[in-house]
Amino acid sequence: MGLVDLVGISTNYVKQDFALSDTLANMLPMTLFLWFAILSVPTGIIMNKLGRKRTVVISMGISLLAMLLPLFSYNFPMILVAFGLLGIGNTIIQVSLNPLLTNVVHDDRLTSSLTLGQFIKAIAAFLGPIIAGVAAGSFGNWKLVFLFFAVVTVISGLWLMLIPIQEEKTNQKSSTFGDSFGLLKDGTILMHFLGIVFVVGIDVGLNTTIPKFLMERCSIPLEQAGLGTSLYFIARTVGSFIGAILLVKLSGRRFFIWSIFVAIPALLVMLLIGNLWGILSMVFIIGFAIANIFSIIFSAALRRLPEYANEISGLLIMGVAGGAIIPLIMGITSDSFGQTGGMSILLIAMAYLTYSAFKLKEN
Repeated sequence: MGLVDLVGISTNYVKQDFALSDTLANMLPMTLFLWFAILSVPTGIIMNKLGRKRTVVISMGISLLAMLLPLFSYNFPMILVAFGLLGIGNTIIQVSLNPLLTNVVHDDRLTSSLTLGQFIKAIAAFLGPIIAGVAAGSFGNWKLVFLFFAVVTVISGLWLMLIPIQEEKTNQKSSTFGDSFGLLKDGTILMHFLGIVFVVGIDVGLNTTIPKFLMERCSIPLEQAGLGTSLYFIARTVGSFIGAILLVKLSGRRFFIWSIFVAIPALLVMLLIGNLWGILSMVFIIGFAIANIFSIIFSAALRRLPEYANEISGLLIMGVAGGAIIPLIMGITSDSFGQTGGMSILLIAMAYLTYSAFKLKEN
């Protein structure tokens, strides 16, 4: 799942390589995350027939192809195609992998286990900019990061294929688009869907904008500014690991509220200061604070109607398209008002998450 986070550092290198505007450069995450809006619900429906494990394996094959394309042909149209395929593969894996986890862990450990998965995903996320930076500095080719993750994809796919997993039978009545979207009539499911839209929008917005923000505010080169993204994902990794432990005992609602109350002041401070280490400190705090919000929302939705786990997973992963919408809005804003103006858009998303945190039911 962590392959999707390559879009952050890739956007910055592609912008530099092809001298793109912020608006055009942010087409890259839109090309990727748009597929979450298009394919999530169909994947949830088809998964009832194919099975969860088989669907995950198919997604890995598509992701592998996406990783290989830039290695053979590097131009802006080909990068768009590659990240489009990566979006397709990642949509399918995120829809199918979370319900698959319910077949191997008990319900009372679901939130903690999903958070542990986000911890592993965050490792991939913070390694991406580091590997790209080393590849650019040592080999003059940042795109070798794709080769590294292609190998990881092959290993992961083979590993999963060798593991026997007993899948329970899911509800077969809700197997149409109408029935799946009809679940949004449940106000709680709709709230969780919008929560996913905004938390992923924040995550991808920070992922793609932190390097540009540091370059503008602190006048440092991309190779150094890109490490700000790695720091953000290191913070997410630490936060996810700690969250996986604490959420075994603590209420998801209370954890959510405290997380958002830490993230908002940190973002405000980051927007106001100009010191490099001060900004990096706020980046770490934000990443640490929001690390577990996705898992809390997702597990709450799956527990709401467990008999519709596949369909709900499809709907929620459709919300990951927020990673296309919010960065695009940020890019348009940045072209007019600078990176600070673009970053300010995230405050709107955090305001909704504050509302969602207080409305979340205790688990």
